[in-house]
Amino acid sequence: MSDTFDFSGKIVLVTGSSRGIGGAMITGFARCGARCVVNYVNDRDGRNKADAERVGAKLEDALVIECDVADEQGVARMMTQIGSALGGLDILVNNAGILRDRTIKKMTMADWDAVLKVNLTGAFNCIHQAAPILRNGGRIVNIASLSAAMGIFGQANYAASKAGLIALTKVAARELAKQQITVNAIAPGAIETEILQAVPEDVKKQYLQQIPLGEFGQVQDVVNAAMFLCSASSRYITGQVIHVNGGMLMP
Repeated sequence: MSDTFDFSGKIVLVTGSSRGIGGAMITGFARCGARCVVNYVNDRDGRNKADAERVGAKLEDALVIECDVADEQGVARMMTQIGSALGGLDILVNNAGILRDRTIKKMTMADWDAVLKVNLTGAFNCIHQAAPILRNGGRIVNIASLSAAMGIFGQANYAASKAGLIALTKVAARELAKQQITVNAIAPGAIETEILQAVPEDVKKQYLQQIPLGEFGQVQDVVNAAMFLCSASSRYITGQVIHVNGGMLMP
């Protein structure tokens, strides 16, 4: 990747980057020369903090910040810290998200509110609070989902949050265009992550049968798409959704 993309001198924040897609993404940017901010939210057993510190330790001069993106004031403090410590921000990837899958009949308002607050309001908070430190010519990438377009069973809250995120992407793209800041979304399909590993084998087989390319995606496939959208090669692409799903959905 470092031969293809050069992010030297760029400041990058990937929310929810303690592990998984976010961890791989922030690591990829660092390998391509970026100065990186690793973000995590506290959890009961401290796993997120430990994982974030582990990721940050492998990167040169990385800043590791605890922040719940659903907390507006917490996000404001994070952006102030980034501005003070690093002088600004060039790339924001809104990756932080949660799942609380249940059918509509069984879903509680707490389930609904929690997912919308992190996945959608969290991204809005980050875009809103990053505006003062985001440099002209910057990049914003929002991590949406195949579920936003397909309405996957049991994901009313998740699908709605990701569909809202796509709409937010388009509005932000129009509003930030004056500063030559592009805003795009990536909608991953079935990607080999901890979440997919937890899916029952019979369900995974059903998913696989729906994918024309005949295999699940890899984390690096999503990272590659983000790298492209944040590079100079994508300067004339904004307000778009890149579907990374092996052909499972062809909008």
